Amino acid sequence: VQLVESGGGLVQTGGSLRLSCSASGNADSIDAMGWSRQAPGKERELVAAISSGDDPYYAASVKGRFTVSRDNAKSTLYLQMTGLRSDDTAVYYCAAREGSYGDYSRSVNYAYWGQGTQVTVSS
Repeated sequence: VQLVESGGGLVQTGGSLRLSCSASGNADSIDAMGWSRQAPGKERELVAAISSGDDPYYAASVKGRFTVSRDNAKSTLYLQMTGLRSDDTAVYYCAAREGSYGDYSRSVNYAYWGQGTQVTVSS
């Protein structure tokens, strides 16, 4: 499974962005998918995920501002981000897994990762 993110960029505080992640390869085998982010000097954190049954998970830091969704027909994952803040600045990574093993809200349970897309929120 290969994952390619797009949609990152520079946005002002309070603005919005939509990230996309296109999956290829054995995309039909994908179970849950998610978005993780890593800011400079900080650990990577899983901020949103969605199960094969379309059940979403959100980290407390983004709940109410970010929306995760997927289009299985297009093998694409989305992350709609609104109310962006400076602490949302990070590289955002798409993640996917095959098989429903373990909690899909934990990044350790994902085997495939994209290269990342930079999101910068300026004040």
